[in-house]
Amino acid sequence: MDDQFFMNAAYQEALKAFDDGEVPVGAVVEKEGKIIGRGYNRMEKCIDPTAHAEILAIGAASTSLQSWRLEGCNLFVTLEPCLMCLGAIMQSRIGAIVYATADPRLGALDTFFYRQEIERAYGYFPAIKSGTMRDECAALLRSFFNKVREKE
Repeated sequence: MDDQFFMNAAYQEALKAFDDGEVPVGAVVEKEGKIIGRGYNRMEKCIDPTAHAEILAIGAASTSLQSWRLEGCNLFVTLEPCLMCLGAIMQSRIGAIVYATADPRLGALDTFFYRQEIERAYGYFPAIKSGTMRDECAALLRSFFNKVREKE
């Protein structure tokens, strides 16, 4: 299995968010080649500002493993995680983050660089890779926001 496979699974989650009228972000958590957690943005549906795709996927993975420690797991997400999600990633001890497209407003990995302070506090930082399915994921986000603007 490769990054493309898992990012495609995250993209399928993002499509669910799009269909529900949510910002189309999807995430999956992988361990040893298997998806153990899935999530997509559900802030509107759940009336919960923490219902981001990453948080929901991490929660599902923790339930699957019956542990909040997700060491040896990788997170695949269609949009660069925000600072809140990065906090959850750090707390869960995920080893690597693969994201498709940057978030120029709220991205906490490469757009805004918190690594030095976070690494000092936690003693580690996950490996980061970006760009897998960038064009597809960015196009889905553009399509969603164009649709929102048309309604306004």
